[in-house]
Amino acid sequence: MRAFALPEDKIKVVRYFATPGDANGRQGQPMVNQSSNVVMIETERGLIGIGEGGEPRTMEECASMLIGLDPYRIDNHWQRMMRGYFYPAGREKLHSLGALDLALWDLKGKALDVPVWQLLGGKSREHVELYSTAFPNPGGGTLEDAARACMDAGFRTYRYATDNPRQRTVDRFKLVRKMYDDCVLLHKGAGDGGWAIDFHTELDLPDAVNLATLLEPMHPYFCEDLIRSENVLSYETIRQRTRVPIAVGEQFGYKWDVNTLIEKQLIDYTRVTLPNVGGISEFMKIVALAETHYIGMIPHFTGPIAEAALVHCLSATSVTSLMEMLGNGARTWPYLPKVYDFKAGKLWPNDRPGLGVQVDVGKLTRLGEYNTYRAGMLLNVRPDGSFTNW
Repeated sequence: MRAFALPEDKIKVVRYFATPGDANGRQGQPMVNQSSNVVMIETERGLIGIGEGGEPRTMEECASMLIGLDPYRIDNHWQRMMRGYFYPAGREKLHSLGALDLALWDLKGKALDVPVWQLLGGKSREHVELYSTAFPNPGGGTLEDAARACMDAGFRTYRYATDNPRQRTVDRFKLVRKMYDDCVLLHKGAGDGGWAIDFHTELDLPDAVNLATLLEPMHPYFCEDLIRSENVLSYETIRQRTRVPIAVGEQFGYKWDVNTLIEKQLIDYTRVTLPNVGGISEFMKIVALAETHYIGMIPHFTGPIAEAALVHCLSATSVTSLMEMLGNGARTWPYLPKVYDFKAGKLWPNDRPGLGVQVDVGKLTRLGEYNTYRAGMLLNVRPDGSFTNW
């Protein structure tokens, strides 16, 4: 018997599934976007941890490095999977790594019969406030009506994103004018701070600055992804030229991706999310980094299991938080008898062990099963056993 009454155990097998309606990762094809695939880690004692995300090729690489190992050494496994091949994990691989990290936290919570938020320090808030993306418009109503209905349903903020078709020729001035006119309606319906806008990285820098400047008097809760995400230092220019609250990060991975924006305080909210950053282990480090610089957390919605995991993470911190919910929160997933607890426009932490998620495997499609240990490369360790550079 070991500390915390955790019995000796080893990871026996990792199983990976595609979910209904999600084409990412099917037939072993490479994922080029984030997925809601389900991963399940089973131990020799029969415990099962559930996670979400990734794609088959990188999932196989990461999962194979866990077989036969102690399931409770979560940070050690995170380092092993991130460092385990010549190149440090890129953003696509971090999605698979993050899915496994979620499953390891779920498994540990179940082993101790406590929810993950207890393992992270206990509740620091009673619920997590939400903003809605694509809140349904009342029949025949306007954006103003939709924003007002969203607020009446208990949400903190209505988030707007343009519905422009892709692969079209853009008149930049007409697009900025349309986005501004739509925001005028949102402000009428929801008031100061009751609405937000996603620029969707569609605008070039001059147009992004122009639109953000026009929106300042209407006090959006945040303006998201004003420009493309590759060159984060471009936000130095934006920061000098506009005063709207800026939210960036849904395309980012681990803490080094968002570190510069936080350290230089070029944003007000980070949009990094699960499993994209590499799971709960890395997300909580980013939370601490953000809190140190008075920056809030507004994580992006990637999938329902990751959404449930985010409730645990944000319930265990006092950093300013706002989570994304799709529509009015009424959507259900047939393969998830239990997932997150949504009520009155908010998400609520529950007492179910682990992440509190249940999966009906019969409604999933098997993508892979990994039960043989394979190390990518031998890793050097310090005298205390922690990993160092290869």
